Amino acid sequence: MPNRLAGETSPYLLQHAANPVDWYPWGDDALDRARRLDRPILLSIGYAACHWCHVMAHESFEDPATAELMNDNFVCIKVDREERPDLDAIYMQAVQSMTGHGGWPMTVFLNPAGEPFYGGTYFPPTDRHGMPSFRRVLEAVAGTYRSHPDRVAASAESMRRIYEASAVSDGYAGRIDSAFLEQAFQAIASGYDRRFGGFGGAPKFPPTMVLDFLLRHWARTGEDTALDMAAATFVKMARGGIYDQIGGGFARYSVDEQWLVPHFEKMLYDNALLLRLGAHLYEATKNDEIRAATEKAGDWLAREMTSPEGGFYSSLDADSEGEEGKFYVWSSDELDSLLGADAPLVKAYYGATAGGNFEGSNILNIPADPSEIAQRFHIDIATQSAAIARANQTLMQRRSQRVRPGCDDKILAAWNALALRGIVEAARAFDRADFRDMGARNADFLLAHMVVDGRVMRSYKDGTARIAGFLEDQAAVALGFLAMFEQSLDVKWLNASRHLARVMLDEFWDADAQAFYDTSNDAAKLVSRPHDPTDNATPSGTSLAVDLLLRLANYDDNQSYGDRAAQVMNPLAGLVTRYPSAFGHLLGDAEYAETFACHGEYCDMPSPGALDIARATATSNKQATK
Repeated sequence: MPNRLAGETSPYLLQHAANPVDWYPWGDDALDRARRLDRPILLSIGYAACHWCHVMAHESFEDPATAELMNDNFVCIKVDREERPDLDAIYMQAVQSMTGHGGWPMTVFLNPAGEPFYGGTYFPPTDRHGMPSFRRVLEAVAGTYRSHPDRVAASAESMRRIYEASAVSDGYAGRIDSAFLEQAFQAIASGYDRRFGGFGGAPKFPPTMVLDFLLRHWARTGEDTALDMAAATFVKMARGGIYDQIGGGFARYSVDEQWLVPHFEKMLYDNALLLRLGAHLYEATKNDEIRAATEKAGDWLAREMTSPEGGFYSSLDADSEGEEGKFYVWSSDELDSLLGADAPLVKAYYGATAGGNFEGSNILNIPADPSEIAQRFHIDIATQSAAIARANQTLMQRRSQRVRPGCDDKILAAWNALALRGIVEAARAFDRADFRDMGARNADFLLAHMVVDGRVMRSYKDGTARIAGFLEDQAAVALGFLAMFEQSLDVKWLNASRHLARVMLDEFWDADAQAFYDTSNDAAKLVSRPHDPTDNATPSGTSLAVDLLLRLANYDDNQSYGDRAAQVMNPLAGLVTRYPSAFGHLLGDAEYAETFACHGEYCDMPSPGALDIARATATSNKQATK
């Protein structure tokens, strides 16, 4: 018997629609029931491509005895974090405060007012590795809620104080200027991994926004070290197992420091950001390896992630047939049988061995410089490239016969807009007409289906746009439309961007706080109003808003927009000083602002694409009506 999630459109929620758990989606029905019955809320937050979310679902949520315990003692709510980043941010802050770490699946227990009093992430079905079983946690929380309401109230009050404290500025507002940016560059550079690229040790996530900042810093200052770090890291990732050597596109992260073993899920936002970075890096370096990896990622986006309407899907699962990575790995014998005489060369090129590098199988990667492999086999690069191309075609055909990973086919506005920006800039960098067409279709789709009276909607699926968008959606789509204007010089897109920017200022700016909030002024009230300026897996709504304001200030000679951007950035100086790598996109915004502040409308320094666009479109702006 399906539960209440059967009426949802989120693929993640629908994965749980047949659970014996009496799941509710987040909303008044669930909250009213908790208040009426005076029951605690069990809030479970995850996403469709999450491996451990699937594990906990199979172990606990599909188990009738565990479901009975949940249903008898709690009002159970399931949330897709990708649809509701506000709820995810609020309750992740609680879990991190309580446990010192976070992640998904996230399991949080709330009082009927929605205030968290206990939480964690994944809980196993039996006690193991120091973690209590999920059933033991359920029994303990239910017992405490009934017998010790004072403890629950004290914990909830403690979290209220944390939320209140987080809304207060750290008291240090500096000026994010050229000297500040040089300090940020030096701090980031000090953590660079000279052997494998990137920063720090395992696990390693693509530091895309930090690399973009380094590229912009080079463009403004001519600091070659910044460009070298950005380009070398991109190449290391593109040669690693984190990059799908056969089909293109980057996985979410690498579990090791050398980019070899990925967590195999592929997210739209990672590839969107890396597309744009790759296009700009190619313009700066003319490195054909960067070009090939970036174009192949764009081809993957077109082939596997584009809906019939032109929207981009959200993610591909890490698992297929219940096994993580099974779709992507190869045995040595399989490569031999498929590739024939090319097999020895291809296996050497992709680092494939009889023992494998991942649970007895091989994740294809490029562990040595391609020229070294060519020399070893006494062939030239052209001959080697032809053999690798033949092998890739054969392996792609064979892989197409495997059971594919699941696709989360909901269309999210902010992620689509990041991809729109990436694909149109790649179209320009590589002169790809098909990329231009793909971008145009996506922009038309967003404008037609996900913008309503100037407000961007968050999610689209099955012909319906739902959930009022967040700051990141509003700002990202406006930036996507700007990218379309830069490509097409069609003033329609500039005017659409201007309109979304005005609505953004009306709906997300708080005059008292002198800051942007992530939720709109008319959004339903939650236990805390999220305002997170840090750039995590995606740019924050704040840094996207600053990006938009700076660009429109430059296009329209709008001093008020430039002042508002500075008003947002400068109070963050203290945080950026302490954690520069957590503000990669915001630092890129500051580089953009400083470039135009220093050099005026034109910049004589080598430039990473975005500045080239600004120069190329300066005169075309005169054609645009304001």
